[in-house]
Amino acid sequence: MTSDPVGLPGLAVMAAGVFAFGVALIMARLRAGPETPGNDARSRRSMVGIAVQGFAILISGAGPIRVTLDPLSPLALGQAAVCAVLMTTAITLFVWASRTMGRNWSIVARTRPDHQLVETGPFALMRHPIYTALFLLMIAFAIAYGHSVMLLIAVPLYALGTALRVAEEERLLRSIFGDSYGAYAGRVKRFLPTVF
Repeated sequence: MTSDPVGLPGLAVMAAGVFAFGVALIMARLRAGPETPGNDARSRRSMVGIAVQGFAILISGAGPIRVTLDPLSPLALGQAAVCAVLMTTAITLFVWASRTMGRNWSIVARTRPDHQLVETGPFALMRHPIYTALFLLMIAFAIAYGHSVMLLIAVPLYALGTALRVAEEERLLRSIFGDSYGAYAGRVKRFLPTVF
């Protein structure tokens, strides 16, 4: 597989972005607090979706990296700028969503005994902002590492993993919140405000 030429500025942006995203993920887990007894069964479909999404993100950054661009060239600086925008948006969206969810946030689909339907913050704009954030992260990996061709495989895989997770999460939310969730889903798009 051939890769696109990249520059050091884009790689530096990605290193900082991955570190910041990791810190945000750890902080979200700490905010969610300890597991509580209740409807905590881990969904197999959700776990498969996580694995497929993770694999898609992994392959968007896998392969040889050709660092051949002059670091101060317009292309290298442009790649870095695009990656910075994508990573900043992804991290901001993830932090905003996980903070808004508070103790409701978890990696695998589940509910807590005190679970609430969250309709504020980014959830007033889209029902699954964290999956949008992860999608942006995947695109940033492909650009920074010069693996744009891998998006031909990664994007459909990510879509499959996301579809598995969304189906399970929405099934769970509909079973708990019924018509309230139906009304919310009728008002708010899944991934992109007013569009999709």
